[in-house]
Amino acid sequence: MQKYSKAYYILAISFIVLFFGNLVYGSVNIPAKEVMNILFGGESPKASWSMIILNSRLPQCITALLSGASLAISGLLLQTLFRNPLAGPSILGISDGANLGVAAVMLYTGGVIGGMGGGGYLTIVLAALAGSLAVLAIIIWFSQKVKSNVMLLIIGIMIGYLASSLISILNYHASADKVHQFVMWGMGDFSGVSLEKLPYFTCFTVVGLIYSLLLIKPLNALLLGEMYAANLGINVRSARISILLCTGILTATITAFCGPVSFIGLAVPHVARMLLGTSNHKHLVPVTILSGACIALLCNMLTVVPGSSNMLPLNAVTPMIGAPIIIYVIVNRKNLQYFN
Repeated sequence: MQKYSKAYYILAISFIVLFFGNLVYGSVNIPAKEVMNILFGGESPKASWSMIILNSRLPQCITALLSGASLAISGLLLQTLFRNPLAGPSILGISDGANLGVAAVMLYTGGVIGGMGGGGYLTIVLAALAGSLAVLAIIIWFSQKVKSNVMLLIIGIMIGYLASSLISILNYHASADKVHQFVMWGMGDFSGVSLEKLPYFTCFTVVGLIYSLLLIKPLNALLLGEMYAANLGINVRSARISILLCTGILTATITAFCGPVSFIGLAVPHVARMLLGTSNHKHLVPVTILSGACIALLCNMLTVVPGSSNMLPLNAVTPMIGAPIIIYVIVNRKNLQYFN
């Protein structure tokens, strides 16, 4: 533990700074002293400041950190399962399934997010969850029929292509305003989870994160290969289903509430490995969770345009951080012995 304490300290300090920074920094300038006063139940000189902090920025911060942690751990689970450094939450078509569910509601039934009340928003969330879980069910069914992880990976990619094809058909026949609404949803957003919806979002993500902690032993065994894991008494098929189920729950939840957030699940596990210099999941899992939370909070801050009330799309910011990391991993792959 002492060997990796530096990484934990860096991440803990970064998390605190970024979390507080998200509460202070925004389109409305609120002094840090007043933010602390509001958080501890004090009265603010402006009633609007309390509303902004408690009803907008705080839920958005919690959503960002839980989303980042969930996507990051999903990427780690899939990279270990498939022994592929370029595997991510969208690789099995789970995100595409969520996109298809939302597209069916928004483009086919005529619903639009901007004009929806609470019931309409719930319809969007349920549609995304239904699409994600449907794809997950198909993947788990194939995982019982196909022994090779590589073949399962290819099947997942093909399912994603099929979902994308159906989305293209729906877009082709939809009106311009409906397509615009769907495109806006697809850009990702951590601000869509209100204070009332936050408990439901938190419940799903925390359950998934705890589930991932219970998979540390089989993950370490799978690093050495399926045959070796089986010799250690690991039920490889059961472990594979558990990993897919955990990934599906987390990815489906994040996509349903926040849209398809790119690059975090793909890039963050590599950041955690570089910080630790090890593939031991006993430390890699918690460090990946913390790293994902920190990077998501950073991306959320970067969506704010200084001196303006305008916000950048989340998926316009995440590639700025994720793409250089992936390029580095590809270029230095021979020197990064993650899966040996």
